[in-house]
Amino acid sequence: MKVNKTNVARLLDKAKISYQLVPYEVDENDLSAIHVAEQLGENVEQVFKTLILHGDKSGYFVCVIPGADEVDLKKAAKVSGNKKCEMIPVKELLPLTGYIRGGCSPIGMKKHFPTYIHQTAEEYDNIYISAGQRGLQVQIAPKDLIREVKAEISDLIIDK
Repeated sequence: MKVNKTNVARLLDKAKISYQLVPYEVDENDLSAIHVAEQLGENVEQVFKTLILHGDKSGYFVCVIPGADEVDLKKAAKVSGNKKCEMIPVKELLPLTGYIRGGCSPIGMKKHFPTYIHQTAEEYDNIYISAGQRGLQVQIAPKDLIREVKAEISDLIIDK
């Protein structure tokens, strides 16, 4: 199967970062990272989702967290220097980032936003993030992703 390069892949090539594009079957009724992990046959803890939040002081910022987890808004606000924050409405996603729900990547947004990656990413040799479209993931070393998006490592999820 021929996989077309996305803007994310072109940016990684330009930065000379090693990665692998991994296609999967899209279910329009289930865009969850849990579904993506099942399709990839991977541990959901290694499949990260990209969330866009808006803080009361900093404006927009990005959180990249394990697929089955939920972002802790208090923790996210604290690490980003806000008193409070909230997820942006889905309708704002495309105009703001250039990506649609289920295909939002922390790499290659219309403009760079402060980015925070959950600390468990560092436990793995490789993690999966969206390649910028539904049906395609990027397998990448967390340290390369952190460097590329100038991310900070933080505790961002609700404790189980």
